[in-house]
Amino acid sequence: MATIPDKKLEEIKKLYASGLSAKDLAERLEVSMDAVYYFFRKHGLPRRTMSQTNQLRFNRKPPTFTINNKLSENHEKLKLMGTMLYWSEGSQWAGEGIVDFANSNQAMIQIFLMFLRKVCGIDESKLRVYLYCYSNQNPKELIRHWSKLTNISINQFTKPYVRHDYKIEKQGKMAYGLIHIRYYDKKLLLLIKEWISEQCNNYLG
Repeated sequence: MATIPDKKLEEIKKLYASGLSAKDLAERLEVSMDAVYYFFRKHGLPRRTMSQTNQLRFNRKPPTFTINNKLSENHEKLKLMGTMLYWSEGSQWAGEGIVDFANSNQAMIQIFLMFLRKVCGIDESKLRVYLYCYSNQNPKELIRHWSKLTNISINQFTKPYVRHDYKIEKQGKMAYGLIHIRYYDKKLLLLIKEWISEQCNNYLG
């Protein structure tokens, strides 16, 4: 088995600290993974924890969106509106890593999508829509309605949730049901949460 010369110690320290994995080191040095692990043990080099490794992988993963950093005055307002809409009606649990905005108000849905498209520069193919409605409504008709309104393909709508405990007194409260606009990119969720914090700090200090 090929070994790593001791004189490589400082170089390997720097490479590992820069974010390279043990596998990356093995490939660069043209040795086996066992040789890298042996070198670490020999020189008492601490290896990353699983959480550190996962964080490194997350940091390396390219985002699926491209933020528009040259916003017009109107788009600056749109950024503020989208951020505040998400603060009030969006899921902020980072564990799932999903941008998830839910509402039955058509104008709010349209404005939030404008925010995602014109400010956040999302990848349209990664949008998903989840419909929530009652059993006295027709899910297929509602999906067609929302697809047309949002300009999102019906193929990007997931299986709807149909609530069967419909009560007559609720009639008309959600004429088109409620939808979740979902975008699966934790980096975008964290960025929106950062914008929310910035707005809070602007007003609350």
